[in-house]
This record gives sequence, C-alpha cells and structure tokens, in this order.
Amino acid sequence: MVGMRNSRKIHKMSHAGKKPDTCTQCGKSFTCASHLDKHMRIHTGEKPFTCAECGKSFRQLIHLNLHMRIHTGERPYACTQCDKSFAHPSNLNTHRSTHTGDKPFTCTQCGKSFIRSSNLNQHMMIHTGEKPFTCAQCGKSFTRSLNLNQHMRIHTGEKPFTCAQCGKSFRLLSSLNRHLIIHTGEKPFPCAQCFKSFAHLTNLNKHMKIHTGEKPIACTQCGKSFRLLSQLNLHMRSHTGEKPFACTQCDKRFSRLSHLDQHMRIHTGEKPFTCAQCGTSFRQLSQINVHMRIHTGEKPFMCTQCGKGFADPSSVNKHMTTHTGEKTHKCDQCGRSFSRSSVLKIHLRTHTKEKPYSCSVCGKSFTALSGFWHHQKMHTGVREYYCFECKKTFITAENLKQHQRIHTGERPYKCSHCDKRFTRSGHLKAHESIHSGEKPYACSHCKKRFSRKEYLKAHQRIH
Repeated sequence: MVGMRNSRKIHKMSHAGKKPDTCTQCGKSFTCASHLDKHMRIHTGEKPFTCAECGKSFRQLIHLNLHMRIHTGERPYACTQCDKSFAHPSNLNTHRSTHTGDKPFTCTQCGKSFIRSSNLNQHMMIHTGEKPFTCAQCGKSFTRSLNLNQHMRIHTGEKPFTCAQCGKSFRLLSSLNRHLIIHTGEKPFPCAQCFKSFAHLTNLNKHMKIHTGEKPIACTQCGKSFRLLSQLNLHMRSHTGEKPFACTQCDKRFSRLSHLDQHMRIHTGEKPFTCAQCGTSFRQLSQINVHMRIHTGEKPFMCTQCGKGFADPSSVNKHMTTHTGEKTHKCDQCGRSFSRSSVLKIHLRTHTKEKPYSCSVCGKSFTALSGFWHHQKMHTGVREYYCFECKKTFITAENLKQHQRIHTGERPYKCSHCDKRFTRSGHLKAHESIHSGEKPYACSHCKKRFSRKEYLKAHQRIH
C-alpha cells in the first residue's frame, strides 16, 4: 500500500510540474529521490549492473535487461505493418513512424520535426550549444552521455560488438548492424525520387537532402552550409586545425577517424577490398572503384581543353597542367617549381633525406608511397596490369599506360619552347632543362650540378 501511495504521489507531482529533488552537479531536477539517484550515476560513472555474458556494465537494471536481448536474440515487439521485430518498445514506436511519417515534436527555433521528444531535446542543444558530458581523456564534450561512452572506446580501444559471420568487431552496435547488411544485402528504405535503396533510414534521410538541396547547418566562420551536423563538425576542424586521431605507429595525426583507419592499413598491410575481375586488393573502397574502370574502360572525367578522358579526377587535374604549364608550388631549397603541393612535398624529401616508407622484406626505404608500393610488387611478383596489344604485363597501371603509348604513338607531354613531344612527363622535364639551363641535382662531394638524376648517379661513380 505504501508503494502504491508513493507511486500515486510521484504521478501527481509529474502533472503539477513539481521536481523537488535537484542534482548538485548540473542543476537538473526530478520528481523523486530515486530518479535523482539514478541520474547521479551519470556524473559518478557508477555502473552497478554487469552482464554475465560479456562483462559490460550499466547504470540501470532496465538497461542490462535490454542489453541481454543482444545475446539471447529476443525481439518481442513486432511491427504489424512489415513483421520487423525489436528488442525494445521505444524502437518499435520509432520504427512505426517510418510507415506513418508522423513527427509530432517540432523545434520552435528552426521548424525541424522529430519522431521522439528525446530527439527534439538533443536537437535543441545545437541551438543552445550545450554539451554537458566531457571526456576526461581529451576534453571533448558531448550533448549525450551515450555519445561520451561511445567516444571513450576510441581511447580504450574497446570493440564490444562482434559480427558472428566474419568475426569483425565494432565500437558501436549501430556500426555492427550496418556491417551485417554487407552479408544480408538488405536495403529496405527506397528513395521515392530516384528509387535508390538504403540499408538505413538515416542514410535515406541524408540522401533526400541531395534532391531537396537542403543545407540547413551553416559554418559561423566562413558561411559554408552543410546537410548534416556531422559534416559541419568535421569542417570546423579545417578552421581549428584540430587533429584528434593519432597514429600509434608513426605519430601522424588526422582530423577524421576514418582517415586514421585508412592510414593504419599502410602499417598493417591490410587490403580488405578485392577486385572480383583480377584479384587485386586495395586499402580503400575508392581505390577499387577507380581500379574497376581499367576493366570497364570507363573514363568519366574529361579534359575541357582536348577532350581526353580519365578514370579519376586527380588524373584529369594532373593532365590539365600539361596545357596550362602552371607550376605554383616552389621549392625554397633549390627553386624548382611544381604543379601540385603533393609533388613538392615528396620533392622536399630529396633535400631532407627523409624516407618514411620502409620495406619490411628487405629494409629499403622510399620518399614516396607510390615508390614503396611499386617496390613491394617486385617481392610478390604480382603483375596485374595487362596490355591487350602485345600481352605484356606490368606491375603498375602507370607503367602500362606509358607502355601503351608505344602502340598508340601518343606523346602527350609537349615542350613549351620547341614543340618537341614526349611520352613521359619525366622525359619532358629533363628536356626542358636544356632550355632553362636548370641543374637541380647537386653532387654532395664536389658541388657539381646536373640536369638529370641519372647524370648525377653516373658522375658520383667517379667519387
């Protein structure tokens, strides 16, 4: 009877708006002391309820009970519209709105609507700037304790969610669920505009902004607008220079976790993306997409000057410099100029003697990553690039491209001084030094200078 009276009393207080129990840490108020006690665990970090299966701990017993359904596979809440089942009734209610389109909670600041009041409350923090949950490791703040807990796994390296199909582990349950669709191929959310389908509703919502052109989130620094808050947060690092993700192997830092993950594959040698046509493997999905154009012959990026097609945008940008002759990036050591900052960066290593890429087989080091990968194939013997004219095979796509000019007679690199043409950019550079008198290669023994590296090497044999 006492319990019922207390429950009735608490219920009446919720209607009256009375919240007598206040948190001394953040000022949030509650209708009863037990709710305050549960809330205090957010600040103390106390998690007294532990899962016997995987050791994960929770602040509340109800959270542990919900978590246990991951292990048991229990999904007692079924949707009557599509037979999809859920572990929690709130997830079912959220899912139902995908059928009804109902979004009853509207932001008074910008008019955006939400399925749940909790989503609206989280959204309001975008306008207020409130981020009450701070990481003790790096000082980063979050709008929700859940986001802080997920973020902490970056520091601890914890990946508690494992795929039963392939054994890959993930920091987030949502990441595991996204990954599982690779195995099932399920894409239940189609776009009504272009009929493209998506594995997740959030991805469909993001995609829809492409059709509407909606970019509601603007950068206060430069005015650039974005479709998603996550895109703005990443963009802000271009202003702040923040690079929170550090490589443990070489201390290189990155603004995005995805960039760190890609970079780590240089050290691990992991190449998870394999071409079904020829078996070549790649570190990045974008690399295999570009590679597939070798097989399909697709060249979607066209030069506006001569109409030549290229498989990727970086190649067309490189090619454009043959028309403009523009070399805006100058070496302050020797005065040599380059069309791209990335090429200048590699060139500077000839002065600093830095060779950051080392072969684990023979110990040879390289100034450029491309040289390192080219060298690696000499050990493996893999020559996956095939000339259909003469059946000759090559280690790199660039070598194949240069070779094919023997058959086509193409000489795309033209001297701006004398109309002479060359099959390779290196041959053009060597030739142009005749006109300019430039001799960028200096002997470290006698200071004699040469226009070409091979001349320097031949000279150094004297010493």
